[in-house]
Amino acid sequence: MDETKFHPERHQVERIGWLRAAVLGANDGIVSTASLIVGVAAAASGKSEILLAGVAGLVAGAMSMAAGEYVSVSSQADTETADLRREEAELKANPAFEHAELANIYRGRGLDQETADKVATQLMVHDALGTHARDELSITHVTTARPIQAAITSALTFTTGAALPLAAAWLSPTGQPMIVAVSVASLIFLAILGAVGAKAGDAPIGKAMLRVAFWGAAAMAVTAGIGRLVGTAV
Repeated sequence: MDETKFHPERHQVERIGWLRAAVLGANDGIVSTASLIVGVAAAASGKSEILLAGVAGLVAGAMSMAAGEYVSVSSQADTETADLRREEAELKANPAFEHAELANIYRGRGLDQETADKVATQLMVHDALGTHARDELSITHVTTARPIQAAITSALTFTTGAALPLAAAWLSPTGQPMIVAVSVASLIFLAILGAVGAKAGDAPIGKAMLRVAFWGAAAMAVTAGIGRLVGTAV
C-alpha cells in the first residue's frame, strides 16, 4: 500500500512565493510609514500634517509595491516563458542531444550511465518539456512566477503594515511622545512580523525577530535624525 496517498507531505518551500511578497510588503509598510511619521514629527509639524503625510505614504507605498512587484515578477515570468519556448524548440530539433543532456545531469547527481539513460528516456516519454524545465532550467510549480499574486499580496500587506504605525501616531500627542510611541509600537510590530514570517516558513524565530527589528530601528533613527536637522534648518 502506498502510504503517500493517504499522508501527503506539505513542504514550507511551497509557500515561498506569497510568503516573500507578504513579509516584504508588511515590513516595508511598517518601516517606511513609521520612518516617514517619525521624520515629519521630528521636524515639529502639526498632527494633521503628520497624519496626512502618513496616509499619503501608505497610499503611495501600496501602489508602488504593487506596481514594482508586478513588473519585477512579470519580467521573471517572461524570462521563464522564453526559456521554455527555446527548450521546446530544441526538443523538436534535436531530441537525441536533449536526451544526452538530461542523462548527463542525472549522472552528475550520482546515477550510473545506464540508469541515467533509462531515467532520461522514461521521463522524456512521460513529459519531455516538463522534465527539462524542472531538471535543466530549475522551473517548477514552486518557483513559477505569479505576477498578479505577488502584486496583490504586496499591496495588501503593505497597507496593513503601514496602518499600524499610522494608528499609533493618531493615538499619540505630537512631539517627542509621538516619536517614542510610533517607534516603540513599530518595533513591536516588526518583531511580531518576524516571528510570524519565521513560523510560516518554519525558520528560527528569534533570529528573524532580531533581524527585522534591528533594520527597522536603524531606518527610523536615520529618518528621525534627518527630519530633526531639516526642521531645525527650516
